[in-house]
Amino acid sequence: MAKHITILPGDGIGTEIMTEAVKVLDALIAKGLDVTYEQKLFGGAAHDSTGSCLPEDTLEACRACDAILLGAIGGPVYDKLPRDERPERGLLKLRSTLELFSNLRPAMLFPQLADASSLKPELVAGLDLMILRELTGGIYFGEPRGISTDDSSGNERRGFNTMVYTESEITRIAHSAFRIAMQRGKRLCSVDKANVLEVSELWREIVTTIGAEYPEVELTHMYVDNAAMQLVREPKQFDVMVTSNLFGDILSDAAAMLTGSIGMLPSASLDVAGKGMYEPVHGSAPDIAGQGIANPLATILSLAMLLRYSFDEAASADRIEQAVAKVLDQGLRSADIAADGESVSTSAMGDAVVLALST
Repeated sequence: MAKHITILPGDGIGTEIMTEAVKVLDALIAKGLDVTYEQKLFGGAAHDSTGSCLPEDTLEACRACDAILLGAIGGPVYDKLPRDERPERGLLKLRSTLELFSNLRPAMLFPQLADASSLKPELVAGLDLMILRELTGGIYFGEPRGISTDDSSGNERRGFNTMVYTESEITRIAHSAFRIAMQRGKRLCSVDKANVLEVSELWREIVTTIGAEYPEVELTHMYVDNAAMQLVREPKQFDVMVTSNLFGDILSDAAAMLTGSIGMLPSASLDVAGKGMYEPVHGSAPDIAGQGIANPLATILSLAMLLRYSFDEAASADRIEQAVAKVLDQGLRSADIAADGESVSTSAMGDAVVLALST
């Protein structure tokens, strides 16, 4: 029975990069991949059309499908909307509704792009790091939250958020991290702030307990401020890192820049059964939208992750990744990774990957 993908192009460059990923998907389907797909409105584009960033028919399609491929959402024009109506809130609701709690953020440096990193090539050459970010708990979802007036301080306003994790939330992300570590180098670093945060004390205690079930995995712990420093100082010391929603949001973007461009990196957000939403880690980049210069490779590599982790189509995933490597070997570069200033368009990069699939 064919697997089904819901495709959400989104906003800004999302429609451009998704067009190229769909080209690759169509090429694989033409060669026998048993997959169907449909596109739905999401984010600002959905709000413009329906008044909601997450229309009910889009949510239902995401519930019913086997995996989701997302482009990018948001933009300054939507920042004027009430907070609960903004595209980012729609994304949080989608993740929460589908219980996509395990965010996989690989930071792998293609050898052809070692000189594009902001760090010295010898520090990043061969980098292959996976960050697991807990995605549906923590301070982004904790209650109470808001902005209020504190009468005791002379009517001064104060903003407040709650960082909270339950034992079950920590347990399931820990198991996810240890399973990924078992598939890789069997080294896991858990990142927290247990020296000052009670929620991190619980996090460290539970991760340590779960670690006993995976005796082959070497478990270490690191405070988040030190982890940020070590990512810049010696990034190849890490294999798999697991951390909370807030810390993972920050550290995974820092790790992304080690690879030369945020435009090269895919991501996955999985539920307990392996159903996932896959998306490039970059944003909607409204400043370059419509110019045909966006890098589609992160979205194409997100499709590869989708095939690998949700559809168990490792051979097709390998083919996509090998095709991307071939294109880079040919010297083709989008504007964000073109060291000499010569670059190809978004569509030309997608066409090159499709051609490489057949050679």
